[in-house]
Amino acid sequence: MSIRHGLLALLEHGPRYGSQLRTEFESRTGSTWPLNVGQVYTTLSRLERDGMVVQDGEDEAGHALYAITDDGRAELRTWFERPVDRTSPARDELSIKLAMAVGAPGVDIRDVIQSQRRHTVQAMQDYTRLKAQAISAVEKNGARARDDVAWLLVLEQLIFQTEAEARWLDHCESRLIRLSAAAAANPETTPSPPAAPARPRTGSAYRR
Repeated sequence: MSIRHGLLALLEHGPRYGSQLRTEFESRTGSTWPLNVGQVYTTLSRLERDGMVVQDGEDEAGHALYAITDDGRAELRTWFERPVDRTSPARDELSIKLAMAVGAPGVDIRDVIQSQRRHTVQAMQDYTRLKAQAISAVEKNGARARDDVAWLLVLEQLIFQTEAEARWLDHCESRLIRLSAAAAANPETTPSPPAAPARPRTGSAYRR
């Protein structure tokens, strides 16, 4: 997540102070990625060092205001135009966990998958409920619903992401069953991690 670019995007609407930026960032993203004031001011200091923001006086309450510079606007435009790089994906804890669970002593990888699937399905249900609320807010607020629309887009990305995760977990379970069956049919080959008998799935398809 690019906090620096998010702050630059907010500053393009006019000078802001630190806690104001934090509030607006969390409002725009529905607090999906909460920030603390320390993160905000650390990022502002780096942006100021890099010539992308400058201090711009104080407001009536004495808060130090920051404003975006021309260099900051150029950086922001480049960020909007540049695709997000997927060639070096972020480390995913679930992928690492399942990779390490394969053949781990005393670990039934099927239990790991089932536990995660229950959590993923619950998350999907929660996101779907929040999406309905966001749609209602957009319909109610109309042209003033900028933050509601932004939150709706974030929620829909989270729903797609959890749906994909649920499908991947189903795939992992099926893969383990096939490998176990192949190992049983060819005992001279290197055995694959044992898989327990198939268990009923909790389901992974939800209406959007």
